[in-house]
This record gives sequence, structure tokens and C-alpha cells, in this order.
Amino acid sequence: MWWIIIVILVLLVLYVISAYNGLVRERNKVKDQWAQIDVQLKKRVDLIPNLVETVKGYAKHEKTTFEDVVKARNAFASANTVAEEIEANNQITGALNKLFALSESYPELKANENFLSLQADLKDIEEKISYARQFYNDTVLTYNNKVEMFPTNIIANIFGFKQSEFFKLDNESEREAPKVSF
Repeated sequence: MWWIIIVILVLLVLYVISAYNGLVRERNKVKDQWAQIDVQLKKRVDLIPNLVETVKGYAKHEKTTFEDVVKARNAFASANTVAEEIEANNQITGALNKLFALSESYPELKANENFLSLQADLKDIEEKISYARQFYNDTVLTYNNKVEMFPTNIIANIFGFKQSEFFKLDNESEREAPKVSF
């Protein structure tokens, strides 16, 4: 009789260890995927001053657009949490959209090699951010499922595992398809 109780307790302890390690592994994947996004977001933020300076030469009177871009960049630089970085990212996206819309008013700017190069670099980074965001959200989904689903939710509650936030778009304008006209 004692052997059965000992075997059951050992199996239970092994399950708790396995579930705990699985939760830690998934939480670390979420952190790793956020770090991948963070690298791309920082690359984008580093490109912004060059882009702004290039556009400034052509559109000196568009002060508010430049201020919005710089303000969004500074918000990203001062962000301390994932939620703050996501919000700052959404601000940067909106500000950059205004900046690129401004470039439509200046045909000579659209032909400038430096501007075209910066725009291509930014497009490449935006694609990487999009891919990394998708992968991050998939990783968060897997982790959140483990945190919520029985029986690992019991282990998650005991050891204080909390759900992670998805990287989502906050701006309705970002959800709309861009208008293209010729």
C-alpha cells in the first residue's frame, strides 16, 4: 500500500516539475521573441533621424510633422515596459505615415537617392517587424494557453505565471488599407 502512495506522489512531483519547466520554457520563448521585435524596433528608431533630416531639406515649413516624428521616437526611447514599447511603436508608425505622405508633395524628394535608400531600409525593417510580431504573437498564444489550460493552470497559479500581452495595433488608421491612386 505504501508503495502505491509513494509512486503516486513521485509521479505527481514529476508532473509538477515537468509542467513548471514547460511554463518557464514558454515564458522564455515569449521574452526571446519580444527581444527580436525590440531589435527591429530600435533599428527603425535609429533610421528616423536620417530620414527626418533628409525630408527637412525639402519641406522646411512642415514643422509639426517633424515634431510628431521626434516625439514618437523619444516616447520609444523612454519606454520601460512591453506595453509602453507597443504604444510607442504605434505612435512611430503613425508619424512615419504622415512623413511619407508629406514626401508625396515634394517630387524632387521622391527622386532623392538618400531618401529612396532610407525608405527601402525602413521598408525592409517594417517587413521584419511584421514577421517578428506575428511570430511573437504565436509564441504568446502558446504560452497563454499553457497558463490558462487545465491542469497546467494550477501550476501557473501556484508559481505566479501571468499571461503575456499580444502585440496589437491600437490605431484604427493602421487597420485600414492604404489608399493608392495614380
